[in-house]
Amino acid sequence: MTLTIRRLAQSLFSLTVVMAWLAPAWAQTSANFETSVRAAMAPSIARQRSSVEKQAASVVRPHMPASARPFFVVPIAADSMPAVDCEPLSPEKLDPVVDHAAQKEGVSSDLVHAVIEEESGARPCAVSSSGAVGLMQLMPATAGEMEVQDPFDPEQNVEAGTKLLKFLLNKYDDNLPFVLGAYNAGAGRVNEEGGVPQIPETLKYVADIVRKLSRQDEKKTVTQP
Repeated sequence: MTLTIRRLAQSLFSLTVVMAWLAPAWAQTSANFETSVRAAMAPSIARQRSSVEKQAASVVRPHMPASARPFFVVPIAADSMPAVDCEPLSPEKLDPVVDHAAQKEGVSSDLVHAVIEEESGARPCAVSSSGAVGLMQLMPATAGEMEVQDPFDPEQNVEAGTKLLKFLLNKYDDNLPFVLGAYNAGAGRVNEEGGVPQIPETLKYVADIVRKLSRQDEKKTVTQP
């Protein structure tokens, strides 16, 4: 790839040298002749320049396969990423936020809590390598579609994440593994594979949350009179 770029650059340079060498001759000819020569060479120079730029772009910005992306991928500028060194929200602050969003969307608050714990460890400043942000790790495009003004704000983030869970619960008829697989790897992957995507990270993600919810159900059953 680097060799190709170098050759293209050398070709462009050679064309420039030829133009410079011919300049005195052009100066001695009519303006019409100069214009015609430049017009004839312009397409070739433009193609060379375009090829160099495309080759360079393919080197510095590799393409990410669509199947490897979460719901949406919209790059975040490096200087806009906040520090991730913050404390988890206390139950006193987090519980009311989760309860409000869960009641509004008709989603189990236990499910929302479990997703938050798995996604961010309840840290509102969390940022993933793919650009997902906040308590429920919203991708920027998802946050934009849900009109989230500040995805690092706990209330806005949890409300949007809970709304997304509700959408997926409806889409997959309350099939929790499918819902969690889609939240983690994207609905497209779930649809393509007809189930939880066979991605190690996603399989662990789904298993961890299902296990947490099962334990919570067991505790509730034991404590009931």
